[in-house]
This record gives sequence, C-alpha cells and structure tokens, in this order.
Amino acid sequence: MKRSPEVQHTVRHYIDGRWETGVTTGLSINPSDLRETVAEYARADRSQTDRAVRAAAAGQRVWSATTPQRRADALDQIGSEILARRDELGLLLAREEGKTLPEAIAEAARAGHIFKFFAGEALRVGGESIPSLRPGVQVDVSREPVGVVALIAPWNLPLAIPAWKIAPALACGNAVVLKPSELVPACAWALAEIVSRAALPAGVFNLVMGSGREVGKALAEHPLVDAISFTGSAANGERVLRAAAARRAKVQLEMGGKNPLVVLADADLDLAVDCAVQGAYFCTGQRSTASSRLIVEAPVHDAFVARMKQRLGTLKVGHALEPGIDIGPVAGRSQLERNLGAIASARDEGAEHVWGGELLQRPSEGHYLSPALFLAKPAHRIARDEVFGPVACVLRADDAEHALALANDTPFGLCAGICTNSLRHAMHFRRHARVGMTMVNLPTAGVDYHVPSGGRKASGYGAREQGRHATGFYTLAKTGYIRA
Repeated sequence: MKRSPEVQHTVRHYIDGRWETGVTTGLSINPSDLRETVAEYARADRSQTDRAVRAAAAGQRVWSATTPQRRADALDQIGSEILARRDELGLLLAREEGKTLPEAIAEAARAGHIFKFFAGEALRVGGESIPSLRPGVQVDVSREPVGVVALIAPWNLPLAIPAWKIAPALACGNAVVLKPSELVPACAWALAEIVSRAALPAGVFNLVMGSGREVGKALAEHPLVDAISFTGSAANGERVLRAAAARRAKVQLEMGGKNPLVVLADADLDLAVDCAVQGAYFCTGQRSTASSRLIVEAPVHDAFVARMKQRLGTLKVGHALEPGIDIGPVAGRSQLERNLGAIASARDEGAEHVWGGELLQRPSEGHYLSPALFLAKPAHRIARDEVFGPVACVLRADDAEHALALANDTPFGLCAGICTNSLRHAMHFRRHARVGMTMVNLPTAGVDYHVPSGGRKASGYGAREQGRHATGFYTLAKTGYIRA
C-alpha cells in the first residue's frame, strides 16, 4: 500500500490572489482510515464570502478584456500541470474521497484534459453575421461573458466537476468563486494551488470553503453573483434556484438521478452484468449517473440475478490505496448512514435481499459497505429514491414496452441505458426514454467531457454542462444592428 503523506499546513481560502485563513477550521478525514486526518481546512463566513465575490467582480472586468489567446494559454498551463501531477493528485483524491487509486488517478487525468479542451474552446467563442430583413442593415450576434459565476461543487468527483465548471467559465471571460464540499477541501485546495500559478489577474479565481448553510447561501443570494452552477442534491438545488430566481440570476443545476439500466431478453447477459456492475457499484456507486435500477425482461430475469449475485461475490471492498480493490469506502459518515437507511427501508418494505449491504471490518477502520442488491417492486423506495451508494435493485419487466415504462417511472431524468442486440429496440428506447443521456450496451456511469452532459425533470435545470454546449451558460448573446 502506498504511504500517505502527513498534513503540513491548514488548507486555506484563495481570495483576490492571496491565501487566507478562515474564521473557523474543520477536519477532512480519510474514509479508508478514520484515524488519519487528510487536512485541516479554513471555513469562511458570509463576510469572507462577500469579499471573494467583490474581488471576482473587480477581477472579471480585467479578465473579460484579455485576448482569447491569453485565456487559452492560462487554461492550457493549468491542464498541463494537472496531467503532470496526476499520480500525486490521484493519491490525494483517493485518501480524501475514498475512490480507489486507479479511479482517482483517472479522474485527475480527466480534469487535466478538461482544462486543455477548454483552452481550445477559448479560441472558438464566436458569433454570427446575419443579413437584416431591412436593406442596408447588417446584424451581428456576439457572445459576452456572463460576469461573476459561483460554482458549487459536490464531493463525489472533487477534481473533475470543479474542472468542468471552472474551465469553461474562465475560457469565456468570467471570474469565479468556487465552493467545494466540506468532505473534499484538500482536493479543491490542490486544484486552486495549480490555478494560482497561471498568472490570472487577482480576483479572477477564488476558493472559499465552508458550509452550504453559510457560504453556499451567501453565494446564491449575493447581488454581484450573475450566475450559479450547482451540482448536488435535489433539495439543495431547489434552494439555490429559489434564491437565484428572486434576483434573476442565471442558474445551472445538476441534481442527480435514479437511473435505469434495461436488460432485454435478447441481450448478451455477460455484457449486461458487466454494465450493471460497473454502473451500479464502481466508484462505490457514488455517481449521479449510477444505474441503481436494473430493469430486466422476464425471460432472463432469474439468470441475470444469479449472475449478478455470483459477480458481486467476487468484488473486493477495502482501503482505497490497496492494490486490486474494486470498491473503496463510502465517502463519509452521513452518507454511510443514508445508505444503511435505504437498505433497512428496503427490507422493511418487503424487497427481497439478494446480496450484501453489510458493514465490513477491515484492518483500518473505515466506512466499508458490501455492495447491496435487492429484488424490488416499482413502489418500493429503493426503486424510487436516489441512494448514492453501492446499492441497487432489480425490477422485473413483462416485455420491452413495460421495461421502457418502468424506466420512465421516476421523477428523475439524468440518464438511462439498455442492453439489447436489437437495433429496433435500441433506437426506440433512445427516442422515448425521458432523460438527458442514453447508453446502449454501455454502463450508464461514464460520460465524455467533450459532449453535453445533463438531465431533465428533477435531475437538471438550465443549460447543459461540458463540451461546446457549456459556453451557452457562461456567455450571453448580444445582438447588434448597424447601417453602413
């Protein structure tokens, strides 16, 4: 096992180009070993948050006047350093969030590639020149920065999600204030430290750590915050939306999902099981795109469940830094309690227990939970509520149309997958699944950074994230008319 480095200092805020302590401090604990403190971190109050926003407002006026090449160079430098340090950053991520080391290093690399992608996009934020309906008049449509953007990021992808928010915001000429989850302050600080070396004007990038009740609320309500990009729970997303709507700020929300993976009778069962296991349990099931509802057509239902049970028995749960581990610990105590509550609810409501769901003892004390699988009915809460852990259920479908109806029978609409060898069924499912993303013969969890990502219904609100579509949120269209 790799040895974890000791904490050398308090992780601080980054405001107006300077590192600052907070009014209080908190501790980040390694979920693989609860005896280990990953970092002590500064916690801000409303006053410190206000200073960060005002610094961003001043910095944005300078940054918006820079050339696209200047922005591209800065983002490319950030991306290059992240990629050069991917192993180091992955080790920190694995220690702080509990993701297995290979998954953590892959996420660090993804963050680096995202910055490099948007370095290119900084040079491609263009406009249109359109003939007017009136003779002698020309119409131009240009894109301008939206202004100061508050970025509220969750704990489950502590490098990748901040990257896909920060990079397009800066590429388009905005200034940002990043508020990470309190579970992963060290990852946010490590990213901020890299950004701080890109020679951005003071105030263009700011990191403020603290609670959602204090810092998050202050950002959502601040009159100088022009736009808010939020990823987190549906309940918190609704609070952000109400606060922003009251002052007509631009809002982008990603609020999770209860994603189905449909397995039809003609599917390759080995492939279907692999898709289900990867989608439901890898990254400890802590992805908004995780397939926690496995909807299986009746003729192959029992065979699929038997193969799932066999496969789950082979998965290794343990310390995130141990070689050969498939599933790391749950990221935090409150999330572990939520997972256990969902498992208890499933048992109480009569869902049939197939495998797992038990607390595990390992050489180091951590939040270890065996991957859980239940046979459920559509009305069971385990089939309706997002759990955000290594917990999944199987629903039996009569036929392909019933499977589609079950897939759509949820208030969420982030993504949906199907395993089938029928092109007709695959195309029908893609057309009629009421989600933002569909996958055919692939796990639902795992999306590319160069194409749009997001959902509908309770899963998302506002413009899509990632890819070229991200610039739609971080810019405003301006239409100009001129008579020659």
